[in-house]
Amino acid sequence: MATAKKRSPSSKKSPASAPDANLLADLMKWATTAGADAADALYVNGESISVAQRLGKREKLESSEGRDLGLRVFVGKRQAFVSSTDFSPAALKILAERAVDMARAVPEDPVCGIAPEELLAHDWPDLDLDDKRRPPSPKTLLTLCAEAEDSARSVKGVTNSEGAEAGWGRTSVMLAASNGFSGGYRRSGYSLSCSVLAGEGTGMERDYEWTSAVHFEDLMPAAKVGRNAGKFVVARLNPKKAANARLPVVYDRRVSGGLIGHLAGAINGRSIARGTSFLKDKMGQQIFAKGIRILDNPHRKRGLGSRPFDAEGLPTKRYAVIDDGVLTTWLLDLAAARQLNLKPTGHASRGTSGPPGPTTSNFYLEKGELSVDELIGDIKSGLYITDLIGFGVNGVTGDYSRGASGFWIENGERAWPVSGITVAGNLKDMFLNLTAANDLRFKGATNAPTVRIEGMTIAGS
Repeated sequence: MATAKKRSPSSKKSPASAPDANLLADLMKWATTAGADAADALYVNGESISVAQRLGKREKLESSEGRDLGLRVFVGKRQAFVSSTDFSPAALKILAERAVDMARAVPEDPVCGIAPEELLAHDWPDLDLDDKRRPPSPKTLLTLCAEAEDSARSVKGVTNSEGAEAGWGRTSVMLAASNGFSGGYRRSGYSLSCSVLAGEGTGMERDYEWTSAVHFEDLMPAAKVGRNAGKFVVARLNPKKAANARLPVVYDRRVSGGLIGHLAGAINGRSIARGTSFLKDKMGQQIFAKGIRILDNPHRKRGLGSRPFDAEGLPTKRYAVIDDGVLTTWLLDLAAARQLNLKPTGHASRGTSGPPGPTTSNFYLEKGELSVDELIGDIKSGLYITDLIGFGVNGVTGDYSRGASGFWIENGERAWPVSGITVAGNLKDMFLNLTAANDLRFKGATNAPTVRIEGMTIAGS
């Protein structure tokens, strides 16, 4: 894609108040007056607080506020991007003129352009994405850290701590375009994590727990975060090596979301248009076992990936990306849809200094019917993974190889901890041989229950 972009310096005279829809509408007018055939602008205003403590002592206290404005202009089939933190009318007029000059200087891009009016979102649901609380004080966040770390350190066998960290943020987003679209929303977010160690010397192990939520009341209690971190790390003490074998592998729900994350990358419309996905010719085919459903749901209330409209002003909706094991759709923004001669799916996402690209929202594998105990109950020998290392995944071929640690399964039970293992396979085979447990929990924007995959290669080091 032929584009140009430039960032203007921040101005010390920027107004204290955020630009409203009228100012963005004025920016559209200034861009078209300067010679743009079309334009859109994204405004983002964010504030955040982050604290951390280790061994009862505060280690970090950070607070930030920032706002940014990105303008995209089109001159024929040419486009350019500029961004600025100066929101004065005079500065924005100059910004628009510079953007148009840049667009005239770049090569044509046959698939660029904003959405036609008939595709735009005209109304959208209230997704409850802001809990409307006052920003928490650093003291409040440090109290969460202290409760989590103290709970973790109270677990018998925990010998040291890497600390606990808590954060809060709120972001306001506004999008306006010369096609008449104008919309905005606000999102809040909270997070808490704790990491501790057990054992001594070369026998030391590390593990963690974390939680995140749009609303404070949906966070996992701090004491439970700490207790989990402590229990997880103690269970990893005195690991053994595993023999080389081809056996069932079970991915704990702490790591199983990564598998469907690989699916999301493989069905991204840009990858399909370039021919760089191992699923490029699999539309409408069975790529998972029957009964498997994987959803992308941007309208999930309080969802960490929820959005009322996409970054091009198109409506968003719930998709069964995998339905009864069959691949039903690509993830498409406008450009990818034009390249593939398909309709866009409302999956565009963007920042203030570049073009949109397709992304998932709340992407998850639906829970299955078996409990975790039932999922592993008939495994005579196998591997239960709780942690993955490295990024050995080839998105073009689907080849998969990751470092792993967790527990050896013996006669249907987790028997002893193991580490220093490599698991390998091909994602096409892994997807077809995947079975889901019933323990789905939403902790991020991409989630899956514990899953079992038959016949993976296990190599001990």
